[in-house]
Amino acid sequence: MKHQKETAVFLATNPRAFCFNEQGTGKTAAAIWAADCLIENNYIKRVLIVCPLSIMQSAWQADLFKFAVHRKVGIAYGARNKRKAVIDSDAEFVVINYDGIEIVAEDIANNQFDLIIIDEANAYKTVTTKRWKTLNRLIKPETWLWLMTGTPAAQSPTDAFGLAKLCVPNNVPRFFGTFRESTMINLSKFRWLPKPDSDKTVFNALQPAIRFTKNECLDLPEVTHVFRDAPLTPQQLKFYKILKDQMLMVADGEEISTVNAAVNLNKLLQISGGAVYSDIGNVVEFDVSNRLRVVEEVINESSNKVLVFVPFTHTIELLKSYLRGASIPCEVINGAVPVNKRTEIFKRFQEHNDIKVLIIQPQAAAHGVTLTAADTIIWYAPVTSIETYLQANARIDRQGQKNAMTIVHIKGSPVETRLYNMLQNKLDVHTKMIDLYKNEISENNT
Repeated sequence: MKHQKETAVFLATNPRAFCFNEQGTGKTAAAIWAADCLIENNYIKRVLIVCPLSIMQSAWQADLFKFAVHRKVGIAYGARNKRKAVIDSDAEFVVINYDGIEIVAEDIANNQFDLIIIDEANAYKTVTTKRWKTLNRLIKPETWLWLMTGTPAAQSPTDAFGLAKLCVPNNVPRFFGTFRESTMINLSKFRWLPKPDSDKTVFNALQPAIRFTKNECLDLPEVTHVFRDAPLTPQQLKFYKILKDQMLMVADGEEISTVNAAVNLNKLLQISGGAVYSDIGNVVEFDVSNRLRVVEEVINESSNKVLVFVPFTHTIELLKSYLRGASIPCEVINGAVPVNKRTEIFKRFQEHNDIKVLIIQPQAAAHGVTLTAADTIIWYAPVTSIETYLQANARIDRQGQKNAMTIVHIKGSPVETRLYNMLQNKLDVHTKMIDLYKNEISENNT
């Protein structure tokens, strides 16, 4: 708790500030305590929290209900009129996603938000984007502004420019080119490398700032379990509902075997993940952009290496293509990778820095492998085996691990929520398969 109190005091005494505490250190709670203190003492009246869609409810709303139960909270999401109603309400804390700002920018400007908190602030590192410009117009000289990210300027020293320009513009030159020349060496027309002292320039630009690492926060649990929401896209929702309706028709008045229940639930999981296998073996891909963005967000917020467990083969290829397109170095471990190749990849992952992410089919590396170079696990989708789930998590939680660990569970559909709950409670999924199946098809809403 000490680090959280220090963070809260720091934020409450700095109208413009950066919080660079690592993921899993409780910085959300610290920011809520600080904001609540400012409201209580009449320094501010309302707070706008800008964050990824995936943590609007699972992190911010949940923590607000826990740490500021006496405050009114609104989630500004959905159609414009719904967002506007929340912004125009008397909610003291309003949570909105990045891209929602542009939809209701005028309404935000017309309301008194004295404090803006930006979580995972790297989304605002580029000053030329519409997202950055829209938010910048809403920030007044008297606005309190806290930017939070565990990985400031992780990809390039120039990433610091957009963050500083938004929060403390006097800390950086007026133009990006001037800042780039102060932090980077121009080797050719398209190639720049960081100067040896660029870290000092970045440090000075991103002040005042506070940072705690997971290892410094000794009062935190050794393994932190968190959940991230990745809403199904309209295309996914359509086919999820079609499949549920078909399941309901088949189940009407008939006994369903465990095998059939497992097959149908797997289809729902496949739709949630982005690719379904037809009865004749063909693959049907879905728009799964929401989930892919959440995976990228978590990876970018992780200071160290990451394991991503993905149950379905074709979804692995889809994710690999997406991450490599985002310039995130990754490798794949699945049943098709020969044993000697797996050994070589595991060794590189543990001993070298050329792989940031391992995308793993859980059954292919759930036992006996040490991957302590990672301290974050992402479950792209749940598995239906408790043993596989626990053994996969144990890849990082074993001798040689030096860091506190975070396990992130991504969910977008009811069946995933139920499965994760069963896995967390260590319930035998297979013995509960029929009940899970009946609960899923009995719901009218997805």
